[in-house]
Amino acid sequence: MSSKTKHTIGWVLTGLLGLFLIGVSGVPKFIDWPGKREMIDHMGITPELMPTIGVIEIVVAILFLIPRTSFIGAILVTGYLGGAIMTHLRVGDQWFFPIIIGVVMWIALGLRQPAIFSLAIWNSPKDSNFEGNTR
Repeated sequence: MSSKTKHTIGWVLTGLLGLFLIGVSGVPKFIDWPGKREMIDHMGITPELMPTIGVIEIVVAILFLIPRTSFIGAILVTGYLGGAIMTHLRVGDQWFFPIIIGVVMWIALGLRQPAIFSLAIWNSPKDSNFEGNTR
């Protein structure tokens, strides 16, 4: 597969993740919809906390979408997803979906920025100014 194809796939995945994190998950935290009260009661979250959670989710997703801040955004989204996993575990719900989102996010970033894959397997990227840990 060519590097242009990988880059394009990475951006498509990034766009889909951005749509999900912002449009499907983040924005609904600001609006009322049937079943929202029951869901947040089940999760043990107060209604007053939902906008704050929504702002955090949208901000970290936007940071992931911006090429210059995508790495720090991915780290912050990973932390956010860790909180989601903990919440689902605490209430006895299925907890694997945030892990899938996180894995897809890092794959998307690695396809967009191949240095990510090199760092993940402890090799220095050939096409960057990486001065980190090499074996």
